Amino acid sequence: MIISQLLSKKIILTIILVVSSLQSFSQVTLEADGPGNTYELINSVLAPGNTAVENPECVHPEFGRHIAEVWDVDLNQYVFEFYIHVTPDNDRCINFDRQRVEIKTYEPSPENLKGVSGETVVYKWRFKVPTGFQPSASFTHIHQIKAVSGDESDPLFTFTCRKGTPNKLELNYYKSSSLSSSKLASVNLSLFENTWVEATERVKIDSINGTYSLTIKKVSDGTTILNYNNSKILTIRSNNNFIRPKWGIYRSLLNSQDLRDESLRFNSFSIYEEPMTGLNTQFLKVENEFKVTSNTSAKTLKIEYNLPENDKIWINIFNVNGQSVKSISQNESQRSGYSQKQVDASDLKSGIYFIRMRTSFTENTIKCIL
Repeated sequence: MIISQLLSKKIILTIILVVSSLQSFSQVTLEADGPGNTYELINSVLAPGNTAVENPECVHPEFGRHIAEVWDVDLNQYVFEFYIHVTPDNDRCINFDRQRVEIKTYEPSPENLKGVSGETVVYKWRFKVPTGFQPSASFTHIHQIKAVSGDESDPLFTFTCRKGTPNKLELNYYKSSSLSSSKLASVNLSLFENTWVEATERVKIDSINGTYSLTIKKVSDGTTILNYNNSKILTIRSNNNFIRPKWGIYRSLLNSQDLRDESLRFNSFSIYEEPMTGLNTQFLKVENEFKVTSNTSAKTLKIEYNLPENDKIWINIFNVNGQSVKSISQNESQRSGYSQKQVDASDLKSGIYFIRMRTSFTENTIKCIL
């Protein structure tokens, strides 16, 4: 399956689906490829045409970029190295009691990098904590899963390095912004120092019956350092539009005397969408192209398709909670070949929707924005 997404100056989103006889699903990877143009590389993968890097360079331009690509002798390849300084770095000249250098997906990112209700998303990446890493007693997040819209002020999940005796790496969970965090798992931070590990995080996205699992293994020998599973957990709040990942260093400055200038290495980021649950997504044959053009300004949809001979067509629109919000079906038979429908979607709120087309024998579902 190859998805091509085009966003014009008129904010017209076109999604073209070309389908093969083999079923495959969307995976996006980000690998360091050598010094120079590091932010441009990150942006091109996580938010093409936009900015996926949050950095403190508004207050610290003389240092230069706070993410570089460096050669790692253990992996024998280039990796991303993130830098943060106790002073003068802050949080984008917005917050001064904390500081961050992170990469992210967010609203302008491609749709296959946003996790919505009903989807299962797998995040995988590698990281190495330096020897003697000094975390804050408050928080030093190196990974977050955040929600967008609604109750979004706190993340859902974080990997948090925390000062203690000994220092710990914690997996923390925030069911809502009005509740304090829950510690789901904790291991000694020393197990990660100067050691490349690979984290695999699998999230079935649901506001009631979600699932979450995390495994962190040593790259060198596959030894498991941390393993956590929860088969029933809220993984998106009911008023959120989607969830998104962040990686980097985001730490409190409330006890800056505990901190030092730090660097942290990451590489081999992967975002993989498994098939949607709750929506049947059998795929059409190659000749049955299904194309949806969404004009977000005019709130209209143009749906184009090739129909098998003397078949019928049913088209439904679902919201991110899997609820049918509009039926634009044509139940009578029609001749095979190219057809198109213009759909008035002005009665639908702006957001993410799924267009499902069904014939007598096949179904297909495409994600789009209105």
